[in-house]
Amino acid sequence: MKDSILNIKPVLTEDKIGPQAVRAGYTYELWGGSPADQCTANFFYGCSRTSDGNHYINPVMSGKLTTVDSFKIKYGRVEVRAKLPRGDWLWPAIWMLPRYNEYGEWPASGEIDIM
Repeated sequence: MKDSILNIKPVLTEDKIGPQAVRAGYTYELWGGSPADQCTANFFYGCSRTSDGNHYINPVMSGKLTTVDSFKIKYGRVEVRAKLPRGDWLWPAIWMLPRYNEYGEWPASGEIDIM
């Protein structure tokens, strides 16, 4: 927070795991230990990334904010003002996910894409 504004900035993955790991011979696990930290699921590309010389781990990582244990809304309106990053390997998104997976794992229990 700076001047009451939340800033989330992308960083280079190699700053966390090293430049060689991004390019070859490394598996980066995205699974988390609690509901707020967990990877969505093994759909699409799964919850781990492996570099092997021909496939790189995304060279940029960012962050995630979650309110899974602190906020819920049943009715009402959600308003967001956001300045989004631009660049390769970035996929900014704002989603609303259910607190409980009553109808099964994602995406069966729903997702509302705000942006």
